[in-house]
Amino acid sequence: MNNDTIISIQPLGFMWPVSDPFLFCAHHLDYFPAGNENMGPAASLNGRNLGQDFTIKDGWRMYHGETVPGFPAHPHRGFETVTIVKQGFVDHSDSYRQAGRYGNGDVQWMTAGEGLQHCEMFPLLNTETENPAELFQVWLNLPKAKKFAKPYFKMLWAENIPLLKIQDQAGHITEITLIAGKFGDTIAPPPAPDSWAADAANDVAIWAIRMDAGASFTLPAAGTGTKRTLYFYRGSSLNINDTLVDASQAAEVKADMPLTLVNGSTEGYLLVLQGKPLNEPVAQYGPFVMNSQAEIQQAINDYRRSEFGGWPWPRYDVVHPRNQGRFARYADGSVENP
Repeated sequence: MNNDTIISIQPLGFMWPVSDPFLFCAHHLDYFPAGNENMGPAASLNGRNLGQDFTIKDGWRMYHGETVPGFPAHPHRGFETVTIVKQGFVDHSDSYRQAGRYGNGDVQWMTAGEGLQHCEMFPLLNTETENPAELFQVWLNLPKAKKFAKPYFKMLWAENIPLLKIQDQAGHITEITLIAGKFGDTIAPPPAPDSWAADAANDVAIWAIRMDAGASFTLPAAGTGTKRTLYFYRGSSLNINDTLVDASQAAEVKADMPLTLVNGSTEGYLLVLQGKPLNEPVAQYGPFVMNSQAEIQQAINDYRRSEFGGWPWPRYDVVHPRNQGRFARYADGSVENP
């Protein structure tokens, strides 16, 4: 290992290793079958631990869903979720009567702040063909001063997310999708307003990268004090400044140094997370992330008392009409379509 640039290399499991300011990162890849009339799987659910189905069986999982795959209503407080959907769709509904359907390259940026409930279901819209789904969910911490921000979400529609194409001397292409931060002179869409990423000085970046077989390019240096991790989740091999990284490995690197990446013999896919750390205490209890155990107890008590606004929907695993299309409906009643 070249210790001049590589800090550590770790294997990727279902939950990926992260560092401050990030709290969590998970990669979901499911080859769902055709959908039934309820937008659930047109397949037997026998043998699954419904409500807690995280074991891949026949290429897919139901997660916490019992009829439709996904995550029925659950609370959050004190952090943000960034949900990056590369393929398939997610149906969002929350305790502020906000809703949406997004997918196939869209990103949802949600600030839980003082607290809300939401559900994230994976509707199987195709009834004649399979419904493959791939997404990342990233949890980004909120600083103490923003823990009680008003809940908020916004859509970064695929059509508005910059895609850079960099060609090397041999003609190989590297594509970089800028979900957060900047690359050279190109800037990603603005994040949620109370986010740690909203201040450019915090150097937060989220990039999805695809490299041709044999492609090479240079990842520029980030600011001093920034932490950066490269998640090489699909491919054959990746050379980072003369250090070989295998598929399904994460490389934490020194962010203030440029990195030359050379991909192996097949297409390579990476997710890059970087940012300056908050350097604040973290107390976490499931979906609540605060700065102290006393604040965690307060979050539990507040949720028991108020249910963070309650649940205004007729079911806890809401899916929108099959023909709804991509949309976002916000708390003020406005509706946005890509």
